[in-house]
Amino acid sequence: MSASSYFFEGDASEGHSSEGDGSEGHASACPQSEAEDVQKHVPPDQGVRKRVPERRHPIHLAPLEAHNRSIIIFVTTCTAKRRQILASDSTHDAIVTAWCAASRWLVGRYMIMPDPIHLFCAPNGLDAPSLERWMRFWKSLVTRSMGEPSGVLWQRHYWDRQLRSGENYGDKWEYVRSNPVRHGLVADADEWPYQGELNVLRW
Repeated sequence: MSASSYFFEGDASEGHSSEGDGSEGHASACPQSEAEDVQKHVPPDQGVRKRVPERRHPIHLAPLEAHNRSIIIFVTTCTAKRRQILASDSTHDAIVTAWCAASRWLVGRYMIMPDPIHLFCAPNGLDAPSLERWMRFWKSLVTRSMGEPSGVLWQRHYWDRQLRSGENYGDKWEYVRSNPVRHGLVADADEWPYQGELNVLRW
């Protein structure tokens, strides 16, 4: 099953990261509230359709600020070879602990499935590192906590999309929250234990 099968409708803007030991920056306590696509431009008089080469890997677009509106980014990241090892109490704890340590981005609502993780996140202040650097940092913390060798736990690439004006954060979350039901893991979304909300992201 491809990673895109877990997305909510409209996911298109994507990014990538590689697992490593990079530093996200200072850590603080976890709050309790809670390649440019190349086109062959053909002159009109040639009557030939423009052809866009197929993108083999996700691209990552920097967060776009507009009129001081909040930035919320939806991210999906998967285990390497789609190993179904994430949906356990110990792994859930390791992931949440890593997000609390990597506090220069705030995790809002999240859903941990057996092999992908879906989460909504937002930069915590103007000096927040790039999303890619932050992803690399907390993934390395989880890798060490789980006792996995470096470079074998996560897929190199992840997918991300910034919520646009007019989109409803709550509606997007409800679609994500129903993933365990759609995949036959539980009968009711409330029964899935590996989900939650670490921070209230204002939208």
